[in-house]
Amino acid sequence: MTPVVLAVIPARGGSKGVPGKNLAEVGGVPLVGRAVRACVAAAAVTDVVVSTDDQVIAGAARAAGAGVVSRPVAIAGDTASSEAAVLHALDAYEAERGRLVDVVLLVQCTSPFVTGAEIDAVASAVLDGGADSALTAAPFHGFVWRPGTTDGGYGVNHDKTVRPRRQDRPEELLETGTAYAMRADGFRKTGHRFFGRTVLVRADPARVLEVDDPADLTRARALAPLLDA
Repeated sequence: MTPVVLAVIPARGGSKGVPGKNLAEVGGVPLVGRAVRACVAAAAVTDVVVSTDDQVIAGAARAAGAGVVSRPVAIAGDTASSEAAVLHALDAYEAERGRLVDVVLLVQCTSPFVTGAEIDAVASAVLDGGADSALTAAPFHGFVWRPGTTDGGYGVNHDKTVRPRRQDRPEELLETGTAYAMRADGFRKTGHRFFGRTVLVRADPARVLEVDDPADLTRARALAPLLDA
């Protein structure tokens, strides 16, 4: 029997950083529509639903080819977790369809350049690669600093008194915030997107961009003609 792979896209109506963010257009397509389009393009995905409390977002999701799960007010506020939205959508889908989901995906519409291939890759890591959970991550070579309280800044991933060459440093990967895959039974049990054996699926760093503020949206719109092509 073909595994059931459900992609869930959380897209609530409220957004403080960028008002109406999930409906903001990049490359002429709303962010929620871009996420739906990528999920539909992924061969491993059997169903796509958008979890939202906003009727306009729901309409855009349906127009792009997704089903819609109405998100309760209790899990639609600023402090609600993505996991809560995914779990609610998972329960609603299984109750409506009368069948169990094998793998559930969390796909963020704040990542405008997500591709069907990336979504397939995280799904395949769980379906075929022996992972319990998986996420997209990109190579990262930066020196991370954190402000100190008494003696200025200090290195998080390095000793500030040592400056090794990039090729001499251990490889690091940056979580892109784009796509996550989880065994549905394990996700339901733990309530968290990371559990068991977590596999990192490499993403193209040139496509990594999360829209969290107006400047991010401006960059996304500038990059769309290049990356969409």
